[in-house]
Parts: sequence; structure tokens; C-alpha cells
Amino acid sequence: MVSISWCCCLCLLIRVQVVFAAGICTKAGKPLISRQFREMPRSRIESLIASFPKLIPPNSQHTSIETEEVRYVYQPLEDLYILLVTNKASNILQDIDTLQIFARVVSDMCRSAEAREIYRHAFDLLGAFDEIISLGYREQVNLMQVRNILEMESHEEKIQEIIARNKEAEAKEELKRRAKQLEMQRREQQRRAQAGIPGGGSSYLGGSGGMGAYSPVPRYEAPSPVPRTASPAAAPVRSPAFKGSGMKLGSKKTSNAQFLDTLGAEVASTEDLPASSSYAESVPASIPKNTGISIPTVEEQSVHIQIKEQLSLSLFREGGVKSLDLKGDMNLKVSDPSLGRIQLALAPLNPGIGPELQFKQHPQVNKFTGTGERIVALKDPSRSFPVGQPLAVVKWRYIGKDEVYSPLAINCWPSPSNDGTCDVNIEYELERDNITLYNLTISIPLPAGSYPTVGSSPVGEWALNTSSHSLDWSIPVVSPSDDTRSGNLEFSIGGDDPSAFFPVRIFFTALGSVAGVSVSLYAIFASGANLGIRLPLSLD
Repeated sequence: MVSISWCCCLCLLIRVQVVFAAGICTKAGKPLISRQFREMPRSRIESLIASFPKLIPPNSQHTSIETEEVRYVYQPLEDLYILLVTNKASNILQDIDTLQIFARVVSDMCRSAEAREIYRHAFDLLGAFDEIISLGYREQVNLMQVRNILEMESHEEKIQEIIARNKEAEAKEELKRRAKQLEMQRREQQRRAQAGIPGGGSSYLGGSGGMGAYSPVPRYEAPSPVPRTASPAAAPVRSPAFKGSGMKLGSKKTSNAQFLDTLGAEVASTEDLPASSSYAESVPASIPKNTGISIPTVEEQSVHIQIKEQLSLSLFREGGVKSLDLKGDMNLKVSDPSLGRIQLALAPLNPGIGPELQFKQHPQVNKFTGTGERIVALKDPSRSFPVGQPLAVVKWRYIGKDEVYSPLAINCWPSPSNDGTCDVNIEYELERDNITLYNLTISIPLPAGSYPTVGSSPVGEWALNTSSHSLDWSIPVVSPSDDTRSGNLEFSIGGDDPSAFFPVRIFFTALGSVAGVSVSLYAIFASGANLGIRLPLSLD
């Protein structure tokens, strides 16, 4: 008896992603760069890319197109397309995920989606494409890993360079110290020679000085340091910029980045500061030093009024004022003696500013009466204001929690993603029509060991502050009359803790009064009569 058994085999068809080519082209089909991952002649890939824009139907919402031979997966990037050419059996979900990592790499390397910028970074872009796709198959890498591979930086190498620079600095200090000793020895020998004391040795350095009476070594006094004056052309002290976390050689990523940022900042501060111990000028590392556009100056006239205010404001993350301190003063300077008996009438305050704003006058100036007109005049009508000397005639202050005193609104929205990154949107809006801000800097702290991928912003520029590991967004001028009244900046960074991006710190100088203090009328007294006259008046 013969028995025959049949074995049924079940074949499972798995859809495998195969990417033939990846590239960037214009909307007219002109290829800018292209990388082939399978054997394919150049004419073939050029014809595929050239025919791609013609296949896109008008008003299409899809990001993939199929032909009889290949599939196009694309994403618009302003006036360009990021394009993947795959086989029709590939997994469309994997294709879209691969396209997203390509788009993030291009946005990270190029500041703008222009052909000139693509050509400038073509070599780096092609290298990044090879790290994402190998022989047509997707590698399991993310944006941070691609960036680290391309930079090829080593923590140990940077640390050794810092140590070597420290040793060179120590050697220079030792040479300076020995040069001072030799100079003191030479002066001691000259003094002994002039005094007729036998022996040429110096007791300071242990030489034999003969039988003469001992005379102490003259005290060496270092020349007084030349006082430093702030110069607008002087370059600010800058710490060495470390773009990425580098190669990982046996330590945790976070601890390495923290150690390297701290050590780099310390070395920069010790190298850039002068050796003189009397140099006391310093700027905290967390406060960016603005040397951009300055507030327009006002030419002084016969009567010059200067209004200055200082605002210190702290807000809660969810909204509302935590603390607010506003201080201001008005200085009056009269250059013409005939105008020394001038009187000033202050304009009404800004809407919302109430009696909680406290005024204080100079002891020789009349006090304000209740809610009536605020007149700045001397108590003694027969006297005049000092000529050629500024006088603080009025001061005001407010301490409270009223949001009406805040000239700027700031919103920071961190949105954690599922892939271990966080998308951050920071926006500002000027809330006062009588104030113009200059050199506005918004500083957002970053998670340790992570560096941002910043998108395009309609206003301002951004820079990475390595000393405080923060992103500084700078806007030269914020005016209520143009497009700079509001703006936003978006960036993506590794990390999923929204609290790591707080507190956000804001610094600016402004033209205008937060409280709305200004002069509306002015008059002088002559021969006992109140005469309203026109005279040269300048407000600063």
C-alpha cells in the first residue's frame, strides 16, 4: 500500500520598499540634485524627473502618482519638489515616512528652499541621502543620527584641544611671571650700582650681595590698566559653537553634551578676558549682548526733556502677571536763561492707567493735586530752573499685577511628538501703538544635548547661544506701523519635556513711554504774566 501525503505551502507576499532614486527638482521638471540607489542610466532618471510635473493633476491633494512602471512620492517645498522614485510594490506608508525624513534633512541643511542654496549644500545633501537609503532600502536612522554622522565630531578630540589651549595659556602666564622676575632683578642691580654697593647679585633671587647693609628690594608696581570704553564696533565675547553632540565614546549623550558646553564656555571666558585683575566689566552669559540698531537720537534744543523708564516683568506660563515693577523719571534741561521759568503740562496717561501709578516730584517742584492737571512748575515763581544742568523734576513708579503695563505679548507652545522630538512655536505681538521696540531678543532655553532644526521666519534672525544652551531670536525693530508688529518662529528639537523650554527671557529697548507720560503744553512766565509762546523744545 502506498500512501502519498501532500504538503501545502503557504507563500506570504511581503511588500518591500525599493527606492530607485531620490532628488530635488523645480516645478518645471528641472533636476537640481539626484541620487540613484539602483543601476539606472542618467538619461532614464532625467526623463522620469522631467515627466513628473506633467503627471500632477490640477488642484491635487495627493502626494503620490503611479505610472505603469514606477511610483512618484513627492512633497512641495516652496518652488521645489522633494521626490522619491520607487517601485509600485513598495509600501506607500514607508515611502511617505522616508520622504518626511528627506524633507527634514533638507530643511536642516538649507536655510531657504532655493536652487542656489541647494547647489551650495549639494555634497552634504547627497551624503545624507546615502545615510537614509542603502541599496534602495530604508535605514533605521533619524535626523539627529544623520546629523551626527555627517559632522563626524569627537568629544574626546574637542576636550583634548581645550586642554591643549589651557596648557598654552598657562605657559604664557609662566613666561610673563618669569619676565617680571628678571625685570625686577635687573632694576635691583641698577639700584645697587647707582648706590655704590659692591656685588652684583640680587637678594630677591637668592644671589650673594656682599658685605654692605641689606636694602629691601623695591616693590614692583604694575602699570595702571587703561580704562576700557565701550565701543560699538567691538566684537562681543563669543563662546566656541558646537553644532552637534559628536561621536559617542562610552558615555551618556546628555552628560557629554553638558560637560562639553560647560567646559567650552569656561575656556572662552578665561581666554577672551584680559589678564589685568582690575578689569571688572562683565556680562552674564544668559543675557545676550545687543549691539544692533540704536534708538534714534534727538538733537538738544533750548529746552530738552528726557523721559526714561525701566520695566521688570515676570509672567506665569499659563498667563497672568507674576510680578511687575515700572520705574520712570523725567529730566529737564534748560540751556537758555530766559526760559528758566518754564512750566510743563503733562498729557493724559494711556487708557487703563489709573491712580495706582504713583508720582513723586522734586522738592522744589509743586505737588500734583488729586486727579487734576499735572503741571510741572517751581514752588517759588520768582526762581528759575538751573541752566545747563539736567534736573529730575518728576519720578513715577508702579508695583502690581496689572497686564495693561505690558507692552508685549509672548506665547510659547511646545508640542511633543511621538518620535521623541518636540515642535516649538514662539510668537510675539506688540500691544501698544505708541511704543517702538529696538533689538528685541527672545531667548528660549533648549534641552541639554539637543540642537534645534529651525524653520523660516518672516522677521528677525536666530542664533544658538552655546554659553546658556538657548536659542536667541533677534528682531532689530518692532514697529506698530509695519509687518514687524507680530511674528512667529517654529523649530523642532529632540526631547519631550515641555518644561525644558521655560523660562523664556525677553530683552529690548523701547522708544516711548509705557505709562504714556509725555508733555502736551508748555509756557513761561514773564513780568508776572502767563504768556504761552513758541520755543525750541526737544523730547527724548
